[in-house]
Amino acid sequence: MNPEIARHLWELLWHDYSTRVSYARTYQQMITNAGGTVANDHIAFRSLRMVVDSPQGQVNLGIDYLGQLAEALGYEAAGEYSFPESHLYARHYRHPQQEEFDLPKLFISELIVDELPEKTVQLIHQTVSGVNLFNFSAIFETFEADTKRLVKELHRIFTCPWQPPHRSVVEEVNKVTQYGAWVLLHGYAVNHFTGYVNRQNTPDYPDIETTARGLANLGVPMKAEIEGDVACGLRQTATQAVTEIVTVSEDITDAEIQIPWTYAYYEIAQRYMVEVEPGQQVLFDGFLGRNAQQLFEMTRLKMS
Repeated sequence: MNPEIARHLWELLWHDYSTRVSYARTYQQMITNAGGTVANDHIAFRSLRMVVDSPQGQVNLGIDYLGQLAEALGYEAAGEYSFPESHLYARHYRHPQQEEFDLPKLFISELIVDELPEKTVQLIHQTVSGVNLFNFSAIFETFEADTKRLVKELHRIFTCPWQPPHRSVVEEVNKVTQYGAWVLLHGYAVNHFTGYVNRQNTPDYPDIETTARGLANLGVPMKAEIEGDVACGLRQTATQAVTEIVTVSEDITDAEIQIPWTYAYYEIAQRYMVEVEPGQQVLFDGFLGRNAQQLFEMTRLKMS
């Protein structure tokens, strides 16, 4: 698969995401105005590990689905992470021509729905039943000779493939798993992009501390802590999540109404050299589970 297809697809998703997340645009302007470079370390997606009936037969809505697309785009699984307390599992993917084509890593997580209380499982299932997923193989085969149209069709995958959930369902699911409520509302939309501090190339923002401070000085609400440490090879922090107006349906009338809910944050990450064997160091290219656990919480809705 031509790596340019993935690159163009991520550019379309960046346009969608940065339109919705003003903090990402603020970062872009801050780094650009300082004569630096904006590069993306990774893109994160969320999903539901559950098998449901669809027009394509039984399908798994989790990593099994998005991972197939990643692999079709030439990516390879490069690490896995478990978060038992949150009933989450994640896998990261790396493209073998990552440096050559400036391709971000992908961090795809999933909620293990069957581990939740039975009532919550039923609420999620009733919301996503009848889902109509895109057929990757058919899209690639149909538009193989038309790259522009192919990317446009693949772009449609990163939306919500089921009808808007009932308001009461979202609120009940949110009490058990804020991650699950988020996916019911946003589906496969990008969860976050990540500014890559190592590539900023500007003396004004040489590290993650100065970058986070610069954003805060521009009025961007930032996470209080920087997760990780130099010895482990990765440090990350993020903006607070933006709140959007989302569409849900009323329980009795099924009429569509709009309510505020969290969407996404913008993350920044700095990577460091780690020793893989005596005398040999490499730039850490993976993820740290405890960092990710902290960042999952960034989309928790502050209920009044």
